[in-house]
Amino acid sequence: MAETVFKENKDGENMVCLLRSANNIDMTFSDIPVPRPGEVQINVKVTGICGSDVHYWKEGRIGDFVVKGEMILGHESAGIVTGVGEGVANLKVGDRVALEPGWPCFGRGCLHCREGTYNLCPDMKFAATPPYHGTLANYICQPAEFCYKLPDNVSLEEGALIEPLAVALQATHAGQIEPGQPALVLGAGPVGLLTALCAQAAGASPVMITDIDSSRLEFAKGQGVQKTCLVSTKLTPKEQSEVFRKELGYEPYFVFECSGAEPSTQTAIYTARSGATIVLVGMGKPEIKVPIVDIIVRQITLKGTFRYMNAWEKGIRMVASGQIKIKDLVTHRFDLKDSVKAFETASDPKSKSVKVQIFG
Repeated sequence: MAETVFKENKDGENMVCLLRSANNIDMTFSDIPVPRPGEVQINVKVTGICGSDVHYWKEGRIGDFVVKGEMILGHESAGIVTGVGEGVANLKVGDRVALEPGWPCFGRGCLHCREGTYNLCPDMKFAATPPYHGTLANYICQPAEFCYKLPDNVSLEEGALIEPLAVALQATHAGQIEPGQPALVLGAGPVGLLTALCAQAAGASPVMITDIDSSRLEFAKGQGVQKTCLVSTKLTPKEQSEVFRKELGYEPYFVFECSGAEPSTQTAIYTARSGATIVLVGMGKPEIKVPIVDIIVRQITLKGTFRYMNAWEKGIRMVASGQIKIKDLVTHRFDLKDSVKAFETASDPKSKSVKVQIFG
């Protein structure tokens, strides 16, 4: 954990959303950080709440990532450069930037970084992943090379959505989509919805998204997803796969599992066409049961995908050009001082939230 002193006195200080322990979020204050060489100081203006933030709040861990001390939450952020460290040439004070929240070792002895797959760097420092602090604060500092300038026609709100968009771009890149091939996306949360839109942008057709929540499917229709299908909790995964194939009109050649739920993963395998590629995007239980014989005899490729690499500039260009529209994903907005209420809203199914954002 970074050595940060938290205090109650707010005069001239930096408000942060601090996870003290599971189920214990507190709004408190710290010193305003000063950028080191290669870093910039950011006045964070917008931060989205991710499912991982909620999970750390509720459970205090995600798999092997365990919160053992106090941790500032948040990693989907955009803001304005307010300070520039020594050696920074690509940014200046006043620049509006989207923040990539993971900082690898930059190739210092790391094969993954040298090969460009820096998302797999074993020394990755990722915001709001123990033991590293996140971005849900008035001010943060981070490496300048992981801050991306926003064009004038891309808002800070959209800039904070580049992070989940990058996850979707990484997923569709892993799927190696071919134009004109049918695709299925399971799970209509923010990442699933963005994955469906990215699949359509890459030329997949038709694209269908599924969920157990009909309101999410209605929202997906409104965002331009070509087809939707409601999941029935009364059907087995194999029975559900038959419904999906019928509604899609095809056996999907590309399948993206974005929920992390065991039955959904099983359904993805049963639904996929022989020879298909299934990309596992959602993260659920550490171990699940899958129909392994089905995978083998139908020669299905099962791929994992983790976070993102080299996706930020692509995502910003797509939003700036209008190729993909993301701003409407934000359904709820809160001030930084009301972060606790924002987390309660994001975790409450009755709120019907898609993406909750916090404004500093």
